[in-house]
Formats: sequence, C-alpha cells, structure tokens
Amino acid sequence: MEAAGDCVFRIAPGGAIRAASRRAQRLLESPLPLEGASLFSLVPDADGAALRTAVAEAIATAEPVLARARLRCAAHELPFELRIAVLEDGDTLLVVGRDMSAQQATEERLRHMATHDALTELPNRLLLSDRIRMVIANARRSGQGFAVAAIGIDGFKKVNDALGRAVGDAVLCQAAARLRKTMRDSDTLARVGGDEFVVILPGTASEAQIKLVTGRLLAALQAPFERDGHTIYLGASVGVALYPQHAEDDHGLLALADAALIRAKETGKGRAIVYSVREHGLPQHDISLEAAMFTAVREGEFLLYYQPIVDARTRLIEGFETLMRWKHPTLGMVPPVRFIPIAETNGLINMLGAWALKAACVQLLQFEQAAGRELYISVNISPRQFRNDKFLGVLDEALALSGMPGNKLVLEITEGTLMVDPQHAEAILTRMAERRARIAIDDFGTGYSSLAYLKRFPISVLKIDRAFVKDLPGAPKETAICSAVMDMARHLDLVVVAEGVETEEQLGWLSTRDCRYVQGYLTGKPMPAHVALAALHDNHYTALLPPDLRASTS
Repeated sequence: MEAAGDCVFRIAPGGAIRAASRRAQRLLESPLPLEGASLFSLVPDADGAALRTAVAEAIATAEPVLARARLRCAAHELPFELRIAVLEDGDTLLVVGRDMSAQQATEERLRHMATHDALTELPNRLLLSDRIRMVIANARRSGQGFAVAAIGIDGFKKVNDALGRAVGDAVLCQAAARLRKTMRDSDTLARVGGDEFVVILPGTASEAQIKLVTGRLLAALQAPFERDGHTIYLGASVGVALYPQHAEDDHGLLALADAALIRAKETGKGRAIVYSVREHGLPQHDISLEAAMFTAVREGEFLLYYQPIVDARTRLIEGFETLMRWKHPTLGMVPPVRFIPIAETNGLINMLGAWALKAACVQLLQFEQAAGRELYISVNISPRQFRNDKFLGVLDEALALSGMPGNKLVLEITEGTLMVDPQHAEAILTRMAERRARIAIDDFGTGYSSLAYLKRFPISVLKIDRAFVKDLPGAPKETAICSAVMDMARHLDLVVVAEGVETEEQLGWLSTRDCRYVQGYLTGKPMPAHVALAALHDNHYTALLPPDLRASTS
C-alpha cells in the first residue's frame, strides 16, 4: 500500500476505512488512527456527493473509477485524484490517491502567465479582449454605453535610449501603479505592449465623464518619475473609442481607440482625443481586395504550401502543416493576415477551408510515396468552419476521397474557438475523435484563459506559439513557460510541437527537454508541394542532421 500512491485506503462498501497507508496518516496529519473512520468524513461536504457516486459506480460496474476530491488536513485542504476499484473479495474497495497540488499550482501559474504582462502584472491584450467582451455583454443588457481609452507615454523612447532598459522598465511599472490609483474597482487596466496601456471604463459615455477621467489619466503621468538618481519628465496622450457609437466589438473598439491615440500624438501630444468618423475616416475594410478574392476563387489563384514538422532529435520530416497562400496576378503573394480575416467575415473561408482539407489529405499520399514511410498532415480549421453544421460532412468527404486513415490527420484549432461554445465544441470534437482524427491546440498559451478544456476535450497535440520560442533559451520567463507546458503535456500524454524554431540554440534547448516535434525556418520554410516532394524523395533534410545521426539515416 505504501508504494501505490500518495495516500491509500482500503474501505468497506459503505465508506468505512479498514486500513490506511502510513503516508495517508502523515499527509492528513490525523492524531488518531484512520481505521474505523468514514472516508466521506475526510472530504468537504461539497465533494462528498461526488465521492459517494464514484464509490457506488465502482461497486456497480466492477471497473476502476476516477474521482476528484479535496481531503481535509489539519489546517487546509489538498486536492486529490482518487482511483477507486473493487478488490477480488468483492467486499473491499481500494482507494489510491494522487496529490494534485503541484499540477494545480502549475496550471494556475500558466494561466497567469498566459493572460498577464510579465513586467507590470497587468492583464495583457488577450485578457483585455476577454474583459471588453464581458463589458459589451453587460452593456447590451443594461443599455448603458462605455469607453475604451488607449494611453501612450510621450517620449518614452528617450528613457530606454539614454538610461537603459532597466530604468525604462522601472518607469513603466511606476506608470502602471499611478494609473491604477486613478481607476475605480470596475475599471480594467491592461498593458498592450511597449509604452501603451488600455483602460476599460464601464458606464463612462458622456462628454463630461470622459473629460473628467481622461484628465485624471493625463495628470497621473505628468508628474516626474524618479529612478536611480534620475528625474524623468514624460507625459501621455490618450485616445478614446465609445460603445456602441464607434464600434460594437472588442477588435473595433481597440482599433479605433488606437487610431484616436495616434491622432492625439500627431496633433501635439499631452492631450486626449475621442475618435471621430469625420476626423479619422470610416473603419477600413478592403472592399477591392474582397472583390478580388471572389475572382481568385474562380481563377484558381489560391495555393497550398506545406511547412515541414520534424523530429526534434533526428530532424527527419514526420509531417507537414498545410498553409493557404494567394498568388494575385498583379499584387503577387498576398499575406494571409490580409485575406483570411476577410474570408472569415464573408463566409468564403468555408469553401476555401473545405478545399484545403480535401487537397491536403490527397497530397499526403504523394508525400508518403516519395518518403517511403508514413507521415501525417496538419490542417488549420477556422472558427467559422468549426461552427458550420456541414463541417463533419466535409471531414468525412476528405477522408473518403483520399482513402487516408483518420489518425494521419491533425486538425489545428485555436483555444478561443473552442471556448466560444464549450458544449458545442465538446460534441464536435468527440465526433472528430470518433473518426480517429487528432486534435491540436494551435498557438497554445496565447488564447482563452482557462485550461479546463485540456481535461474536458479529446486533445492530442499542443503547439507552443512562436511568441514563447523566439527568445529561447536566453529568456528566463519564456524558458519557464515552455518547460511548464512540456512538463504538463508529458503528464497528460500529449504531443508537443514547438513553432517558430529558427536557431540551433532553440532546437538544442527544446530537444534536451523532450519536445518531440519542431517547426520553423531552421528546419524548413513553407514550400509548394513539388518542392516538398523533392525534399522527401532526395532525403534533402539529411544534410541538416548532426554528424553522429547522419550515417544512421542514410
């Protein structure tokens, strides 16, 4: 019993403890023997019903059952995962507990890192967008408008240039602390990058209210900053956008507040400007580009490129990520960041996504033939595709058309897409998994602030975003985040792919920490299918192998 888990009990069907491990006795800090007590008495009332249900299920099915419960210690409660199984005599159950404290602490640390600015501890852009959406929902119910204000520190560049980044960081922290003091409990202050902050102001909509609040914000940053014997005079400019007058979503409000901030800086700095259609023009939407997209569909201008996903240790290609490209006859290669949002808005993404999925599955067969071994193909699924009620039919058609088994297909979905409607997402993901398709979380760590979906959804792969990889291995915070993600993935039996690997140092650091796959310019840029076929046929990537591994793969 001592070696089976952090705490082990043998209990009667009614819950009475017949035997307890010494480790359980020590962990629970009980002055009296546990034998004879009820296991249910060791957990809070809130967890008791679930534990009783799990015990009853184990007895009824004669199969092991997992349950989560907190066990009472002398002065606190510890989270445990309990495995409950009926022993051969049929009259005794074995309960093996695993202490989940360290895992919960890791999850909480990751959650905080993913949603907060590392320097100021303020919410970052991701959490800011989430908060704006919450305020929008409340505003729709109450009919009350609100403001979003973008704040830029004037002249901050001179601090970094003249006094160094350490002093600059200290000034930013002081600025954040001053801005906090001007705000109400209902307001949200975030740092969105560099010297720029954003504040959400619920209920602030009238001209008088905006003038009062922006005056306080400007005054907070006008006083000199003191650091390392230096007295630093800066100041600030503010741009304001209003809901619902100017925009009705988080992206629009942030974009227009930023446009107003730029206008404030261009017209003298040290002032606040409210966004105005007359002064700033209408929000941009490239109508001509959208029209060209429909022509591009008819003319077959959209292409698929493939970026190698390689084994971090051997550097052999194990699969490809499918990436969409648009080769316009006069504009050349149009960046995806320009056309994908438009396609998502006008619905073209459903047609383009279905074509990409089917073509990629067929292409994999040619890749495997050239390589002489099994590979896999990864395809991005957009939010609109995922919500489309015809998506599963498209997936079935792609697998049937190619004859490819589902386990060779990885479908990449962002965290935010899953959490828009978790119940719908769970149903769709479960049906995708029934087809043996593997689910990857794309840009892991940069999306929704909850990690609960790692337990709830049938996920197989985590893709670490390039934002966490680009400064490896010299950045302590990035190394901590990546190490924590890989450690968590290992315990959850998930495969990890690191994106954006561009240097040997990054690859070396990742491979020593058991990151299975990497993807980036170091091991292969996105390429047309014929280039990828040539690379596989000629074993081109063998030249990238370390000398001690090159001979074994030739």
